[in-house]
Amino acid sequence: MGRLDGKVAIITGSNSGVGAATAELFAKEGAKVVISARRVPPLEEVAAKIRANGGEVLVVPTDVSKVEDAENLVAKTVEAFGKVDVLVNNAGVLEAGLKPIDCYEDEDLEWVLGINTKGCLYCTRAAVKEMMKQNKGSIINLDSVAGAFGTGGAAYVTSKAAVIGITKHTALRFAGTGIRCNSVNPSTIITPMAKTDPATLNMDMFGQMKKHMNLTVSPCMPEDVANILLFLASDESRAITGQVIVSDFGATL
Repeated sequence: MGRLDGKVAIITGSNSGVGAATAELFAKEGAKVVISARRVPPLEEVAAKIRANGGEVLVVPTDVSKVEDAENLVAKTVEAFGKVDVLVNNAGVLEAGLKPIDCYEDEDLEWVLGINTKGCLYCTRAAVKEMMKQNKGSIINLDSVAGAFGTGGAAYVTSKAAVIGITKHTALRFAGTGIRCNSVNPSTIITPMAKTDPATLNMDMFGQMKKHMNLTVSPCMPEDVANILLFLASDESRAITGQVIVSDFGATL
């Protein structure tokens, strides 16, 4: 307990799955947490759990694909708590069907890039301006093995590969200061977003993925990923920046 005492942490996409697990864990470890997502009722449910356990939480409804929403999220955080120490860019969407490069739909691409990639950029730009005032902070991007290995639909892979680039760029931009940026790349996680109707799958793409990763290996649970995020948010990891950490129980080895 107490690994994040005194820190203020923003967690996007924190209405369920990894985001909710991370918000609850960070609050237990002493952080003041700011949770955000587009849907308010699930956010309030997460907030109620945090408060019931004695944690401090602020709910800020946010669509990270809108630059004004991302800037408002950071502004509300500073207004309430005076600073930003940690940003977890967790908000993300997954298009249906594993559509490969020869089958992807333009609408999917715009939607997925808007949240997964632009949202990460918008929130990072807003948060880092506050972190620069204290020359300290940890930015953690929730990525995917899809971005590193191409194992997914074309739109999703593109959005997540870009986040690796954002991670490396941000770490390089602030190398030697107290501001760090890393990404965590899980494989399959048991969350609502990961639930897929088998009837929608592109079986050709699924077959190619099976050749390059062991789909029989246990998937991650939200708490598995949250524990990694806790380490990267804490000062215990202060020497780590620009790293892409795969968490998949060895499925892609």
